[in-house]
Amino acid sequence: MTAVTDQDHTDEMDHVTHTGDAVAAQDEHPENASPVEGDSASTPANGLPVEDAEEAGAPEDADGHAGVRADADASGRTESKAPADPADPEESTGSWDDGLIARRVNETTAAQQAAAVEIRASRAQAAHSAHAAQAAHVPAPLAYDGPLRSRLDALRELVGLSRTRLDSGTLAEAGRVLDEAAARRRLSGQHTVVAIAGATGSGKSQLFNALAGVAISETGVRRPTTAAPIACSWSDGAATLIDRLGIPGRLRRRPLQSAEMEAQLRGLVLVDLPDHDSAAVAHREQVDRVLALVDAVIWVVDPEKYADAILHERYLRPMAGHAEVMFVVLNQIDRLPGEAADQVLDDLRRLLDEDGIALGEYGEPGATVLSLSALTGDGIPELREVLGQFVADRGAAARRISADVDAAAWRLRPVYATGRRTGLSEEARDEFAARLADSVGATAAGEAAERAWLRNANRACGTPWLRLWRWYNDRREPVTGRLPVRAQADEEATARQRVEQAVRTVADRASGGLPAPWAQAVREAAVRGSQGLPEALDELAARAGLPVGRPPRPGWWPAAVLAQASMTILQVVGGLWLVGQIIGFMAPNLGVPVLLMVAGIIGGPLVEWSCRMAARGPARRYGLDAERRLREAAAGCGRARVLDPLAAELLRYREVREQYARVTGAGIGAG
Repeated sequence: MTAVTDQDHTDEMDHVTHTGDAVAAQDEHPENASPVEGDSASTPANGLPVEDAEEAGAPEDADGHAGVRADADASGRTESKAPADPADPEESTGSWDDGLIARRVNETTAAQQAAAVEIRASRAQAAHSAHAAQAAHVPAPLAYDGPLRSRLDALRELVGLSRTRLDSGTLAEAGRVLDEAAARRRLSGQHTVVAIAGATGSGKSQLFNALAGVAISETGVRRPTTAAPIACSWSDGAATLIDRLGIPGRLRRRPLQSAEMEAQLRGLVLVDLPDHDSAAVAHREQVDRVLALVDAVIWVVDPEKYADAILHERYLRPMAGHAEVMFVVLNQIDRLPGEAADQVLDDLRRLLDEDGIALGEYGEPGATVLSLSALTGDGIPELREVLGQFVADRGAAARRISADVDAAAWRLRPVYATGRRTGLSEEARDEFAARLADSVGATAAGEAAERAWLRNANRACGTPWLRLWRWYNDRREPVTGRLPVRAQADEEATARQRVEQAVRTVADRASGGLPAPWAQAVREAAVRGSQGLPEALDELAARAGLPVGRPPRPGWWPAAVLAQASMTILQVVGGLWLVGQIIGFMAPNLGVPVLLMVAGIIGGPLVEWSCRMAARGPARRYGLDAERRLREAAAGCGRARVLDPLAAELLRYREVREQYARVTGAGIGAG
């Protein structure tokens, strides 16, 4: 049924005559020409509701609104009444011009239109100011405070950073919250949309009518009674809000015209929902859809179903974080004798507490719990007062969005926070570099470089006879017999296995403590980096191995070479001297040549041993330097191919962790 808000105005419109006096009266009191219907269609002049007018044969326009009537005069003729001239600001703009009510229909005759034109001509100078006044009545959009804006920005950044790491289903709820927050922000901030939800037979439609002061929503024994949401607005400017709920114009109403009620509930948009436990699936879908869009909700329960599992498990428990924008009303207390109503109300509070819903008692923020009887009116004034204060605060929409952000953040917690320490330690990095160095044989390369340095020292400082002996032995003994060589294929396979093992180990270390999606991303980055790593390490080992040519010689080597040459010369001179004495070429004198030979024979190995001792330090340093170069080359290759991609993934995870902390409100100031 459609509410008729002002019976006096309707009666006056029913008895207006088609005379110039009626036109003057209408222009002097333009509010009498305003329709009183809460629909987007025109209310007929006979005061019938839109539904009744449609049954009486009133045509509808493309939007389903009741159109212009054709009235019959005394002679039986019908005249189509022209709409109001849009050039006139007072006639094109009524008291309820926001789509919540029927469009105005000018039911004057041609003579009335002529009189109206004369009156409009006298007011042409005020047209511009009238349009400005109309624009001034457009409600201001909703404004979020600084912390909420910061949280929304962080959530948007979080979703953007996570799109390549998380599936769309995981981010769907966060995306929906962002979309709804943006959509709600563009709409009126002067209105609060409150839905009345409840189970079958709980009396929510009865409560809806009691708050409106007139029978708007159909009530009765037949179930389900409410088949579609019905909206009732106490002030102008809420059309776009109701459009967002998807409620058509034929289901939009206005409450009973009362100055006290309008002042108390100004800005309220009340929506009566179908039963949330309806047997019709479409009804339940409508309830879920609208509940996700409204600013607050009044849950109506009755003494029989207040502990219904469907209500608590499907709605109240999941919406526990929305307690500040939630009313829980125990209806039909007139059916409870004595103190039974208080007992049921206490038990209802207990159930809400078990659901995790904070109760707004003793000034604490939380859900408001009341008991009333929509049938007898008991408790209705208290609910209207609390609801009026709630609407006047104009903070319900922002609190609802904030609660939605909290809920989205809680659902995302498993993919952003694990409570464990994450990251790649320096110890793990060093271990990875050491494994790569071992795979390319850095230690062996250093030892080979040390041996090469020592061999070079022996060549320079060793006795000629010992070097000849060693050369002779090297020529006789095959290389394979002296140094077993493993097949090249086996060496390559072993090196590849070592590289793969090193990559797996560092990937496990880096992904430890990360949520599953980010751990998987880290492991995938490590696998991508390991492709071609063994070949790159082999190439680096060839370039960074032993230098071409002989190892460098220290400054004392010329002196050692000169000393060894002197010892050799002494041996040669002593030997030749003895040979000359033996063949009689020189006078016999064994002392001096023997002394020279002994000095050369003893001095040569002594010089060689001294050089070898002196060469150990430089040879060791030379080997360590060669090993260091190879290790640095292997570490650089592993860092560029594996560690840097892992660090990039870990950095991205730290960024999303920071954004997630902002979403949850951590570290956000009051400004």
